[in-house]
Amino acid sequence: MVPEVTTPADSTATAPSEPPRRGRALRSMLVSREGSIIGALVVSILAAAVFVDGFASGRNAGFLILDIAAIALIALPMTLVIITGEIDLSVASTLGLTSAVMGQLWVMGLPLETIVPLCVALGAVLGAVNGVLVTVVGLPSLAVTIGTMALYRGLAYVVLGDRAVADFPFSWTGGATAPVPGTSIPWIGVLILGLALAFGVLLHATPLGRSLYAIGNNAEATRFSGVSVRWTKLWLFVATGTVASLAGIFWTLQYGSARADNAFGLELSVVAAVLLGGVSIFGGTGALPGVLGGVLLLGTIRNALRLADVSSDTLSIVTGMLLVVSVVAPNLAARLRSRRKPTGPPGRR
Repeated sequence: MVPEVTTPADSTATAPSEPPRRGRALRSMLVSREGSIIGALVVSILAAAVFVDGFASGRNAGFLILDIAAIALIALPMTLVIITGEIDLSVASTLGLTSAVMGQLWVMGLPLETIVPLCVALGAVLGAVNGVLVTVVGLPSLAVTIGTMALYRGLAYVVLGDRAVADFPFSWTGGATAPVPGTSIPWIGVLILGLALAFGVLLHATPLGRSLYAIGNNAEATRFSGVSVRWTKLWLFVATGTVASLAGIFWTLQYGSARADNAFGLELSVVAAVLLGGVSIFGGTGALPGVLGGVLLLGTIRNALRLADVSSDTLSIVTGMLLVVSVVAPNLAARLRSRRKPTGPPGRR
């Protein structure tokens, strides 16, 4: 018998189509929401580095991280809350009340070593109030947190009034903004990275994380599958309040001033960053890397506009526009995809 010889043409014809598969995967990643955000972030950084004086300096990179620190911290648990189909609009007021309590306790003579854990516990309690009203009483989270947003801010003014407490020790205020030795990156950036990894593993690599997506898609079916929807959402609100209080402590030390109006309106920036990062306002979809990209994109734009001497009113307008775009764009994309799908039976080739 003559042995069969495989020619180069035959080997080419029978070779597996791995490159096309990789090409499809790459295209899928690039056209995904996360890929679009990362691309927009890269373009924004390059444009700001070219057209805005001082943006590309290492010193400004540290300022940018400090500027987005509170937003990034709160956006982490907020992502999980929105994925389950809920929302917490009281986070900025929780931050403000934490700052006011921190200032009042300092005036009363308590050391910061005692004040900090008390304020963290306060944030957990405030988050639990939201969680109980939503999960036990059965009220919609939008209405509840709009109410507690006003309530917590009002309590902040009751606690501290219009005063500003600004005599915190430099060892604390300086430490809040201190950079990692040998770099311009502040230590708070390391904390954000660590928390992002923890929340990312929780959301994307654990059964609990998968249940959060299931709750956002169909809470009733998830309940019948054995998941405690009520307790899961309750603890998410507790986590959001706790992290918001941590952001309040950092905010107070960063600016060296405890005020009742600290971070007023910050909830708009947090929600804008989360939705901009690809999390659906209706729940069930989203990823933490996209949210981090949304936080950085929002921070980059705001930082570049500040360096260009743009007014704070314009910054608010830009934030609002990004929030609207982040809600409208996915719906438009879904409609375009549905129109492109064939409506009739597939034809024979």
